[in-house]
Amino acid sequence: MPHDVSPTARALLTLELLQASPGITADRLADRLGVTERAARRYIGILREAGIPVESARGPYGGYRVGRGLRLPPLTFGAAEALGLVMAVLDGHHDASDPSTLVGSALGKIVQALPEPVAAQAEAVRRTAAPIPDRAAARPDPDTTTTLVQACGDHRRVRLGYRSEAGSAWESDVDPWAVVIRHGRWYLLCRTHPADTRRAYRIDRVQAVRMLDDAFVPPAGLDPIAMLEEHLAAGWEYEAEVVIDAPVDTAYRCLPRTVGRLEPLDADTTRLTGTTSNPKWYAEQLVRLPASYRIVRCPELRQAARMLGQRLIDAAGPA
Repeated sequence: MPHDVSPTARALLTLELLQASPGITADRLADRLGVTERAARRYIGILREAGIPVESARGPYGGYRVGRGLRLPPLTFGAAEALGLVMAVLDGHHDASDPSTLVGSALGKIVQALPEPVAAQAEAVRRTAAPIPDRAAARPDPDTTTTLVQACGDHRRVRLGYRSEAGSAWESDVDPWAVVIRHGRWYLLCRTHPADTRRAYRIDRVQAVRMLDDAFVPPAGLDPIAMLEEHLAAGWEYEAEVVIDAPVDTAYRCLPRTVGRLEPLDADTTRLTGTTSNPKWYAEQLVRLPASYRIVRCPELRQAARMLGQRLIDAAGPA
């Protein structure tokens, strides 16, 4: 650490070290601060004078740690911890109980700042809870995500290095419109150049990102969620058309947007058009409808519906 750092800055760094390494010894603290042990103890005193409860323990396993008190100590998060914590809250994190992870480290600081009765309950839940991993979740790199979010906000074009699910890699210049989270996956909605096409890219597959000087104007009335759902429903190999004996509002409430586009034929009838690579899944979604429907187009979907219907009949047993 530079010698011209102010005492206030060193005191704040002392607090950060105490939070990051509970039980840190005076000699380790002095080494991290770049001062003598006597000076390190003086910074501990400054924190105590400021009302921050710093506890100390003697012996080979002793050291300093932030204690508990009526006044909560200020929390200092590193950039990576803060980004990891925000992303974890947004998509549901399954490693929050591991203190060696960014999220676990940040959560530990929050728990340490809670009053003792509340902290004991929170720590017990954190230690014993066993979340079910979301195997479909794919968490992107926080720095990549932050750059893309910043580019969306600043309306700046970026150059992406991308690798597809099939393993092919390419570079593309895109206008980043929005970052959207859906079922544990992070997507970038954008317009590509020079092809001038709309795309939704998985951010966990972005290999590199660089912000460019070019500015852009996003489309007026952009609805990122609706656009992503429409994108994920289009372009698959099996084209389906279904007529539903229910108003379009009823169909909207019962079906996920990824099945395709709904349009009213009249006040009591709705047409669904979409594409899928999985007719079995598509047939299972249609069962959600509280009304009769007819598969107008897609032999593969008809076959999947017959198989699903037979399974339901078999499950019910004899009449």
